[in-house]
Amino acid sequence: MCLVNISTEKWPPRHRTYFGSLEVRSPGPGEAYAITPIRGCTGVMDLGDKRTMEYRITAREIAEDIAREINSDSGEGSFHGVFVAAGAAPTEAELADATRRLQQFQRRLVAAADLEWERTKNPMFITDLERRAARQLGLEKPWLYDPRPLAECPVCAEKIKPGVAVCRSCGAILDREKAAQYGLVGREEKPAAEPQRSREKREKETVK
Repeated sequence: MCLVNISTEKWPPRHRTYFGSLEVRSPGPGEAYAITPIRGCTGVMDLGDKRTMEYRITAREIAEDIAREINSDSGEGSFHGVFVAAGAAPTEAELADATRRLQQFQRRLVAAADLEWERTKNPMFITDLERRAARQLGLEKPWLYDPRPLAECPVCAEKIKPGVAVCRSCGAILDREKAAQYGLVGREEKPAAEPQRSREKREKETVK
């Protein structure tokens, strides 16, 4: 029995008293899905008075329990691309059905983000889950952005945005070509070539 994951999202390990910890694999670059093998195990029930009773938990029961927990992580009707395959590997039909369900859930997330954006125009109200859904669907949205980390000015060490031409704090020119393009500094002019006759005259005077 195996769990199949078609989402690139990384899930934290799942903990159970009857088997410990289990990490659900995510597909790597170039992989359409990832498989996590599941085995059955034996649970122990405490009956009191130092009495216990062992019971068998099948691999399917464990796999369905973990898949249910992951897929319901974002509320009612959510689906995150984890399912139980009927065999040792997923069939084309199983993969197609899981892809359909995942995209359907992602479109619902994007629709909710669109409504929030129309209401507030504030990207802070768009969740990471909604942004991830838009990226995985290949959509371009006004609320979808990837904040880039700030860099440090090599002169004053002040935090600046990537691609800045002139540091606002110390005035250091970080990209002269870009700064000149927007009129922030003058372009560097190369010295004019010395006329051939004047150069020859100067060389003769040096020899004398």
